[in-house]
Amino acid sequence: MADKKNGSAAARKKAVASKAQPPWMKIPEPATRKLRVYALDPSAGNFVGNVMSMSIRWERNLKPGPVGRRFAVIDYDGANRCYYPPVDLNDYRILARNGLDPSESDPRFHQQMVYAVASQTVEKFEAALGRTIHWRRADRPAGQEKPTDPADDIWVLKLYPHAMVQANAFYSREAQGILFGYFRAAEKNQGNNLPGQRVFTCLSHDIIAHEVTHAVIDGIRTFFTEPTNPDVLAFHEAFADLTALFLHFSHKDALLDTIRKTGGRLYSFELTPDAAPVEGSASLGGASTGTGARLRAEAPVRNPLVELAQQFGQASGMGHGLRAALEERPDPGAMGKRVNDPHYRGSILVAAVFDAYFSTYLQASADLFRIYRAGGASMASPELPTSLATLLTETASKTADEFFQLCARALDYCPPIDVTFGDFLRALITASVDLRPEDDRGVRQALMQAFRVRGIYPDSASFFSEGALCWTRVPDWTRSPDPEALPPVAAEVEDPDSGERAQHELQFGLPGGLTREQKNLNGAILRAYAKQNAARLGFDDDPGLAPERLPYAPSFHQVFRMAPDGRTRIDMVVELVQTRRVPFDKDYPEGGSFPLRGGVTLIIAAPDRDHYGHHIPPKVRFAVRKPLTGAEGEMREARQRRYALATGLANGDTGKDSHFQVDFGLLHQGV
Repeated sequence: MADKKNGSAAARKKAVASKAQPPWMKIPEPATRKLRVYALDPSAGNFVGNVMSMSIRWERNLKPGPVGRRFAVIDYDGANRCYYPPVDLNDYRILARNGLDPSESDPRFHQQMVYAVASQTVEKFEAALGRTIHWRRADRPAGQEKPTDPADDIWVLKLYPHAMVQANAFYSREAQGILFGYFRAAEKNQGNNLPGQRVFTCLSHDIIAHEVTHAVIDGIRTFFTEPTNPDVLAFHEAFADLTALFLHFSHKDALLDTIRKTGGRLYSFELTPDAAPVEGSASLGGASTGTGARLRAEAPVRNPLVELAQQFGQASGMGHGLRAALEERPDPGAMGKRVNDPHYRGSILVAAVFDAYFSTYLQASADLFRIYRAGGASMASPELPTSLATLLTETASKTADEFFQLCARALDYCPPIDVTFGDFLRALITASVDLRPEDDRGVRQALMQAFRVRGIYPDSASFFSEGALCWTRVPDWTRSPDPEALPPVAAEVEDPDSGERAQHELQFGLPGGLTREQKNLNGAILRAYAKQNAARLGFDDDPGLAPERLPYAPSFHQVFRMAPDGRTRIDMVVELVQTRRVPFDKDYPEGGSFPLRGGVTLIIAAPDRDHYGHHIPPKVRFAVRKPLTGAEGEMREARQRRYALATGLANGDTGKDSHFQVDFGLLHQGV
């Protein structure tokens, strides 16, 4: 009888459970996950806002590691030859505490930190670019839908928090991820570290963001890791520094404190000390406490918002951060100095962008200071009232976000190969004009002047004016005989369903992404389009070219953005590239060769309808060319040959394209 009753009870529970729950009983999944991290690094200690809770996108299937959809933290200690236990961020005890407490000694917090900061960095890029970021895909030569080695595709970026005992951290294609090192601090001039203490690069917010940015750019622009001129590697380094620095301005507590202690002058290298030194007093601490300071509170502190990787730089004996936002003063001749030093050259670009940022911030906050002075306040006092500091914080944060978005979007307006600082300036101006025609805040003028005083000019512009710097829009094919006009993006290709050849337009898909069939169809359309319009695009149009010499599309990305008028703008950003092998010495072809590439970035508008309801096919709005042919192609060939000979790239196994790819491990060694 009892068994019968139990059976009936079990049946009733099963029946109740099988019924659909009413909507009010369903618990929605959280939109974000909060995790605690260092806003700067452990050396900042109790600096205001240094320990912060970061909100990142919720991942339902996050596994211990953490291992998620885009990142996999693999904590193998290369020196001790052991794996550290992976952190489970879905553990209820960790969820209830918004993650583990910051700790230099707990490897699980190190895992949490690299995952959180890497996720935040990618989310910033996705918000700016209007699409999902994917990592590098292996090169697919002309005529191939699949890479030569599918294992070269990076689907999940691996993060190694304790990969090596070395003062280094770098992105590696071969490891398909980022390797973070740890090392001992210097015995002298070690800054806010114990002499000889262990320093972990995976606990530096700046270093994590910097390295993830390298991976992001490598997924967006396949050939930006191929140094064809002095600006290419410098651009990679500069952009990674820009990302890390602009992320500082999203840390509101630290930003507010810095604004109060600099009197609103965010570009100051030092913060006002907590106590003023007594006049005529002698220093009792030497250089460690500052000239004339008897107390640590009397010594000025370096501004952490305008420096990168303070703990790394101090532990290395530099006495300050690794690099700074305004490290180089304006000098029109700076671009001619230390030409083959990517970090020095990159610091010039960083300084130009931050010069424009601070100028825009000062212009945007000018009225606030006028009101402050009108009330009888003196600007001689470095301390600001809380209400003014709060308003300035909002202005600085909003302006920084605007600049980062502009820099990120400018990547889509850069050529696919052989990028220069001048190309990036033109991309910045074009992206700004294209997305925000009214420059009511003077951003474009600030950028132009900041680049000009540092000797950064585009090679191909006739004048240094906004209109001349903006890339020229592609003329309308139906109305212009211009040789640069391009037809709608469509071609006769094989239908993936029926196998028959038919005319197809470029597929734009849905915001969730393209299907595999759409990607394959787009690849075929773009290859056929590039071949049909080779001369207009700057490619070789010899009909007898071998398949590997034909132009192809290394990447194409959907872009969904909100225009200033509230409408959704849908574009496709396409890379088209053609490669030619060129000997270093034309009279001695056996002496080695290098890959000379021509390329064009196409920004293509999605199909639309006119006022009469007529179909408008996909139209090319911008074509950013680096020709392989003509006078410009010859100039680029000569320049690349000189650069390869000057930097030693002409030595070694030059028959492989991988020989000409940068090794970030060597590039970042010790810096």
